[in-house]
Amino acid sequence: MNKAKQIRVGISIGDINGVGPEVVMKTFSDARMLDFCTPVIFAPSKVIAFYRKTLQLKNFHFLVCDHIKEVKHKNVNVLASTHEEIPIKVGISTKEAGKIALESLQAATTALKDGDIDILVTAPINKDNIQSEEFNFPGHTEYLKECFNSDEALMLMVNDELKVAVATGHIPLSKVANTITKELIVSKVKALNRSLKMDFMIRKPKIAVLALNPHAGDNGLIGSEEQDYINETLELLQEENVLVYGPFPADGFFGTGMHYKYDAILAMYHDQGLVPFKTLSFQNGVNFTASLPYVRTSPDHGTAYSIAGKGVASEDSFRKAVFEAIDIFRSRVENFDLDENKINSKEVAQYLNQRRQSYNQKNKPKPAGKRFENKSESSEEKKEYTDRKKSDGEQHPREKKENAFKPKPQENNIEVDKKLVENTDNKTEPESTPPSSTEE
Repeated sequence: MNKAKQIRVGISIGDINGVGPEVVMKTFSDARMLDFCTPVIFAPSKVIAFYRKTLQLKNFHFLVCDHIKEVKHKNVNVLASTHEEIPIKVGISTKEAGKIALESLQAATTALKDGDIDILVTAPINKDNIQSEEFNFPGHTEYLKECFNSDEALMLMVNDELKVAVATGHIPLSKVANTITKELIVSKVKALNRSLKMDFMIRKPKIAVLALNPHAGDNGLIGSEEQDYINETLELLQEENVLVYGPFPADGFFGTGMHYKYDAILAMYHDQGLVPFKTLSFQNGVNFTASLPYVRTSPDHGTAYSIAGKGVASEDSFRKAVFEAIDIFRSRVENFDLDENKINSKEVAQYLNQRRQSYNQKNKPKPAGKRFENKSESSEEKKEYTDRKKSDGEQHPREKKENAFKPKPQENNIEVDKKLVENTDNKTEPESTPPSSTEE
């Protein structure tokens, strides 16, 4: 993986009679998008030309390619499955539209597996008209799980402040209770936990799980699933160091703002999670399929036949789906690089210990000889030393130092004076001449 290269975004066109082509083309009418990625749209060239003219998207320019190798950066590339005329019935579901949607999806997933594109963003499909022998699935999520041979595929709705996953996906409400098991909850919670770490760079994610029954069953009064296995399952996950909490009653969870306290929420069934999500972030959310080996996102809306071809469809969600896919791809690349260069903590500890020992050995203090200092020498040691040395006629070193600066004793001065006196007494004075007498 190379994060520095221009990311190639593969786009399946979805239902050509819905708003898919419109939101795709509006997104890339802004030339600044080409600074972030290289789009490759898998669609018949005539479909793109039709909507460019119908919607008067004069700022949308595209390059038609017949082969993936002809794709060029800084261009909106249309990898044409055919150049023939296509019957387009705007706002109407047709089998032909379902067939084209499937062909586009198959071509895009093949390119993704072959490494010709880096990420996949899917425009909305009609889950009814796309059904065939080749596509017998309730939606993109289930199809992609089998296409990529993945053990898990988790529907995760994402916006800047909210992430909601669903445990049971596209199944009838009547089958939800029997589908939810201890094993399913463990699988979905772990998949969500891994995705939050790998795809969103959240190192210690906190996950809230919603209850299946109203008021979390009211101690078995309105359902026993929480008491039977949901509570126990969450406790087991906590013992495995997964920060998962609940089950919370779903009715008040979002209304009281508790969703802001967690990094993600796992709802038990489709509408339990998507109704509050779309209420809080419609046209600003993204559908991300977590746990696949490849990155796939889509807008959080459907084909919207009622407004198709009128030029009023908002491209905000599709644009956000493109940016979200790019961010997730980069997060995976970064995590891949970190794993490749992972440091062995034991080796680091051993190395630091060796360096510490080497440093201590080099800087080991040398043993000092015996010295006499005023602060450290005890009176007993001084007395013992003095008595021993005096018997040998030797003075204590400090006494020698002190005596050198003392005046000489007074007795010595007296002796010197006595010597001077004696020397003086021993000297003979000259005889004096007697005065002459003039008188007799």
